[in-house]
Amino acid sequence: VRRRGEFMQEAVPVGTGAMAALLGVDLATAEQVCAEAAQGEVVGVANINSPGQIAIAGHRAAVERAVAGATARGAKKSVMLPVSAPFHCALMKPAADRLAAELERVPVSAPRIAVVRNVDAGVTTTADEVKPFLVQQVASPVRWTDCTERLQREGATAFLEVGPGRVLTGLLKRTLDGVRGHSVEDPASLEKAVAAVQGGAG
Repeated sequence: VRRRGEFMQEAVPVGTGAMAALLGVDLATAEQVCAEAAQGEVVGVANINSPGQIAIAGHRAAVERAVAGATARGAKKSVMLPVSAPFHCALMKPAADRLAAELERVPVSAPRIAVVRNVDAGVTTTADEVKPFLVQQVASPVRWTDCTERLQREGATAFLEVGPGRVLTGLLKRTLDGVRGHSVEDPASLEKAVAAVQGGAG
């Protein structure tokens, strides 16, 4: 994970890339404004966070044009994001190539628990699938909405967000009906979440 982060950070010179959040637009509109804004540069969908919340990434000028295009198309809000690199877009291809080379030295086993991939919301169950999708994910959009919907179809009714903040829990509430989300930041909140799930409240 550390090396992946380093490769992604080093893939694009500082200041040449950017990301933005488009609120109140659907995926088709986001893809269209990116296509129109590219003008020979890279800009595309980077994160599909929830219905109506999409992040884009690419060359800074192209992202700025896409933001203007989304605003003109009636987006509720289109804002540049304070990030250090244009993650999950075609500009990350050098990082993906470096990660592929790094992973050649790493032995992997089949997951003990099936993993829903954020590249395509498919399910990884074998060792052969692990490395290719880890590499593909670096320069591909994160399909978070599709992932949560897939988990729900697989029978998940309770979701635990492990780490600081409640961003993913908030996105979950705007995406799925009939499920509960719990944010886990420390041992106390973990105990509370587990108790809620085991007690049927989650």
